[in-house]
Amino acid sequence: MSELKKLESSCLLEIANCGDLKKLDALRNVIFGKNGEFTKIVAELRDLNDEQKRKRGSEINLVKNNILDRLSAKFNELETRELNRKLASEFIDVSMPPRPDCSGKIHPLTKVEEEVVRILSSHGFEFADGPEIESEYFNFTALNVSDYHPARTMHDTFYVHKLADDEGRRLLRTHTSPVQIHAMLANKPPLRFFSLGKVYRSDYDATHTPMFHQIEGIMIDKSVGFSHLKWILLDFLKKFFEVKELQMRFRPSFFPFTEPSAEVDINYEIKNGKMIFGSGDKWLEICGCGTIHPNVLKSGNVDTKQYQGVAFGFGLERLTSLKYGVLDLRGYFESNERWINSFGFSAN
Repeated sequence: MSELKKLESSCLLEIANCGDLKKLDALRNVIFGKNGEFTKIVAELRDLNDEQKRKRGSEINLVKNNILDRLSAKFNELETRELNRKLASEFIDVSMPPRPDCSGKIHPLTKVEEEVVRILSSHGFEFADGPEIESEYFNFTALNVSDYHPARTMHDTFYVHKLADDEGRRLLRTHTSPVQIHAMLANKPPLRFFSLGKVYRSDYDATHTPMFHQIEGIMIDKSVGFSHLKWILLDFLKKFFEVKELQMRFRPSFFPFTEPSAEVDINYEIKNGKMIFGSGDKWLEICGCGTIHPNVLKSGNVDTKQYQGVAFGFGLERLTSLKYGVLDLRGYFESNERWINSFGFSAN
């Protein structure tokens, strides 16, 4: 009997006597693995001439296919036997409740971001973006922030490194306002755009986090004024909080990049422990706004003799907390599964 026939008989006998799936898989590796018996026989073909290779190769393929067929049949036999054993030994109580739904939840910030984008887009605002690592020039100087403003200090701002160039040191942007400078330099008025993104400040407690999100809207035109700003804000807040009536009041304030500047309050009342907007005589600060300072327009190469602008800004986390009752801002970023199950939204 030839060596090939002996190997075939030996393999078929071992396959027939194997009664375990793991052992059968190990046997397959012994036969056809990198250093397997069959692999060694195939390697001998390199020492034969072309005619001998064709003849020997044909014999090898016949034996190989026969062994593979027996292996496949044996695997099916053992898998069926194992399945039947499990079905006979394991009891399934079909009256038990199914496993809980473990589908993911939409993060509250993601939901509110989508709501904000939808409302602002309906008013003709286009999205503008900018880098999160900014220069002192775009983050402060171009926005009319003085060299001695406390926001520039290390305890308020995260500086990436101390080396400075013509635009000053690099830092993690403290607000989305630098985006308006980039947008003004890249486009010609009239302009109407909004920015939305991460900002960074050195602060951490229940109402502050070192990283948070801001939304900012800008309108620049020849005749735009505070009345346009008031109407946009009122309509935005009505749609966002889903109320038909809402009162606003503007309190004089100070921001380096707007003049005049104001903080906006909206009315609310507490019912059954819940804050209801649009009714009651209590007031809550909701955002900052103002007429864009001429120095900021000049930094964006806007002709202040022809154009003027207005701007407003919200904190995304603040809007989310007010609408959906999230009290501690730190929960937004702590990857707590119970938190997202409590405050998250279904994707359906």
